[in-house]
Amino acid sequence: MTRLFCQDNPDILTLDATVVGTRPGAVLLSRHAFYPGGGGQLADKGVIRWAGGEAPVTGFSEQGGALWIEVGGGIEIAGNVQGAVDPAFRQRMRELHTDLHILNALVFRDFDGALVTGVQMNEDGTARIDFDLPDADNDRLRALEPELNDVVAQDLAVQTSYLSMTAAHAEPGLLRSRSVTPPPSPQGLIRIVEIAGLDRQACGGTHLASTGASRPVRILKIENKGRSNRRVRIGLQGL
Repeated sequence: MTRLFCQDNPDILTLDATVVGTRPGAVLLSRHAFYPGGGGQLADKGVIRWAGGEAPVTGFSEQGGALWIEVGGGIEIAGNVQGAVDPAFRQRMRELHTDLHILNALVFRDFDGALVTGVQMNEDGTARIDFDLPDADNDRLRALEPELNDVVAQDLAVQTSYLSMTAAHAEPGLLRSRSVTPPPSPQGLIRIVEIAGLDRQACGGTHLASTGASRPVRILKIENKGRSNRRVRIGLQGL
């Protein structure tokens, strides 16, 4: 799949486009702002609009490197359209994904470079992240909440860049997942997300422009999942 527009422009939620492929219940656009899901982040919600009406986006499917946008009603769309991402949903995913990076950075620092074993963000403003932490003290993990929120309050800049696969694998701490690496672009580049002065890691999702755009975060629960897995559940305050 080619580089996604939303990865470099997460604040732009509406784009005019031309239909370049169509079939019942799905459309291929010349461009779009949607994130199709992946890395524990849910796919964007939104609509496709055209002169005769609009249809909700119900999902995404990839074929031959092209991203098809699935629409409700089994209709066929042609001509000029507009794709619009649900702003509240995108904002929630951006907050959760950025907050998980903050928590990941703190755990990586304080627990001897513990790797991530799974992530899932939810529509209700909660998320969970699993770490390979066989001997962790759960109270130490809970105690990270004040520092997590201090990082949010500092309003640190969040920026993205790209590295070659070789350079990404050569930089210690850049690849934090035990089993998953963000897929490279057709040019063989890995996307890097950096929180100024705190964190730098490979990731393909959408994030905030700065940590201060997130609501405060609560650590809701810590669970032991198996012999070595610790699951930390977080939630955005006010949701």
